[in-house]
Amino acid sequence: MNPNFLQTPIAYLKGVGPNRADTLKSELGIETYRDLLHLFPNRYLDRTSYYKINQLQPSGADVQIVGKIIHLKTVEQKRGKRLVASFVDETGQMELVWFRGHKWIRENLKLNEPYVVFGRVSKYGSTFSMPHPEMELLRNHEQGLKIAMQPIYPSTEKLSGKGITNRVVSNMVQQLILESKGNFPEPLSRPILEELKLISKADALFNIHFPKNQELLAKAQFRLKFEELFFVQLQLISKKLLRKQKIKGMPFGEVGEHFTEFFENHLPFDLTDAQKRVIKEIRNDLGSNAQMNRLLQGDVGSGKTIVALMCMLLAIDNGFQACLMAPTEILATQHYNGLKELLQPMDLKIALLTGSTKKSERTLLHNQLENGNLNILVGTHALLEDKVQFKNLGLAIVDEQHRFGVAQRSKLWHKNNTPPHILVMTATPIPRTLAMSLYGDLDISVIDELPPGRKPIKTVHRFDGNRLKVFRFIKDEIAKGRQIYIVYPLIQESEAMDYKDLMDGYESIVRDFPQPEYQISIVHGQMKPADKDYEMERFLKGETQIMIATTVIEVGVNVPNASVMIIESAERFGLSQLHQLRGRVGRGAEQSFCILMTGNKLSEDAKTRLQTMVGTNDGFEIAEVDLKLRGPGDLMGTQQSGMLNLKIADIVKDNQILKTARYHAIQLLKNDPRLEKEENAPILRAFSKMMANKTIWNYIS
Repeated sequence: MNPNFLQTPIAYLKGVGPNRADTLKSELGIETYRDLLHLFPNRYLDRTSYYKINQLQPSGADVQIVGKIIHLKTVEQKRGKRLVASFVDETGQMELVWFRGHKWIRENLKLNEPYVVFGRVSKYGSTFSMPHPEMELLRNHEQGLKIAMQPIYPSTEKLSGKGITNRVVSNMVQQLILESKGNFPEPLSRPILEELKLISKADALFNIHFPKNQELLAKAQFRLKFEELFFVQLQLISKKLLRKQKIKGMPFGEVGEHFTEFFENHLPFDLTDAQKRVIKEIRNDLGSNAQMNRLLQGDVGSGKTIVALMCMLLAIDNGFQACLMAPTEILATQHYNGLKELLQPMDLKIALLTGSTKKSERTLLHNQLENGNLNILVGTHALLEDKVQFKNLGLAIVDEQHRFGVAQRSKLWHKNNTPPHILVMTATPIPRTLAMSLYGDLDISVIDELPPGRKPIKTVHRFDGNRLKVFRFIKDEIAKGRQIYIVYPLIQESEAMDYKDLMDGYESIVRDFPQPEYQISIVHGQMKPADKDYEMERFLKGETQIMIATTVIEVGVNVPNASVMIIESAERFGLSQLHQLRGRVGRGAEQSFCILMTGNKLSEDAKTRLQTMVGTNDGFEIAEVDLKLRGPGDLMGTQQSGMLNLKIADIVKDNQILKTARYHAIQLLKNDPRLEKEENAPILRAFSKMMANKTIWNYIS
């Protein structure tokens, strides 16, 4: 087979032509033979059985019948006409009905010839009828590919309107397989095929489109899913190995005075075992000769900041500077204040750089950075400006990395001749399956326990009818000197409605919590930034007891005295959002509470989300449920949803296959890092081609 056969434009396939090619491209993104071959069916209809007319049931199922048309007539109806054919077999008679396309059907149907008809049957009075059946002359049916199970392909209204029906697509794929003579190159090695008992690529492609039976279909699906995930993993892992070989890091051999002094004298609390384990993993990376690229995952409040600080002290002990970049000014300022307090007793210089840093301060800051007097710089995107030059940046820490693009991260690399070590932190727990696919090229560390003294937040679900009891509970908490958040949903399309909900809520709370006894802050998206900051500041200082807000408070607000989070219309929030909001309380030593308020009508998904929140505080467990409910695209936010554009595998449902694929990719590269062995030649060929065509869809990070 010509090696470029699959790159042929689809218009050249018999039965397609330029017009259909345009429609296929605009509707399904199909431009080449390869694209058509990888248009996998959504489902299959079993075409192994043939029914007799006297066996039909009004079940609405798709059935297949052999018989003849003995008569055709046109029937007038309120709107237009319908064409009706009397269809008989040896057991009885039924009707075939068409509401459009009469002329073509009349010209092409043959009376008294055996046909196989296929479609959905309904019953009117005592007569069965089948509207718009698929029809094929029995002699053609018997000569065609013996398809026991009929593939049903993805379709759109426009495709059907242009006459590109399921039958037409199926015929195109048949034509393509006939033209290729089933001669598809095998991209996997013999040892992998044998060990996993996989069928060949050619057999898999044939049986995914035209399975002879259920068993062959299952084998084809497993084979193609494995292959897809295997090449994705091969790419991520080879990228990681290559980086470790090629990009030399600066080895931090010293555990010096700053690290030791802080650890022995200034740690505000004992480290958890998880924190110790993570610091050890990072120290191993920093001590090797390779550049570190590690993802640090830890739930809200698990103590990532202390870990980050101790890594920075390692950099300083080895004669380097460190920086920490956060996505928002609030978060950067909070990191800066936290670190400054921890470093108070030590002789180190730390500074903050954001969009609102004054020009005079900036000039001073730039000088201190370049002459090496400044040890740690905390900031927002402002750190990436060309003017910001370090004397010798050794460690760059990026917080909540999914808010930064790849290009922005790479700018940090170029602040030095030798790229700094990179530590990426996130409080958004990423399920293992997703982490293996999205961040398979990073090493991953997880802080999976909370610091001692933190009590788990108690979460309950209450219906609107219980509101008075909830208000009584709030009054008791305020009497103990605590503060309360009340959060309303924010859904862009219905901003006016959300604003009304928020204001209605505000009014009812002001009625129940009158001044001067109670003080209330309100924060929403339509306020000026200065007003927002003023209200936040009042709440932070404890001048107001209740903060009513839309979800603007989601990330990075730290008020240890706030002990109750009430989430209104909780059914309108996603799981990860609910979990992030809950993480705003429980930051002090007191028992904290999260109350999920909803109406009485709840969808199944909403019930699952609420049960999950009440049942667990574990962010990873929550992320797994979220992944099952929403799928991988949504979970990572729109800016990254395109990246797992897999053709057949599903990283949630096929997570066992993903693990198998990752294991085999790791073993392969361990034993043959450059794929030079003869047995791995097919893998190398396929892999090189994919990299050249950029068809490994998940080219991420």
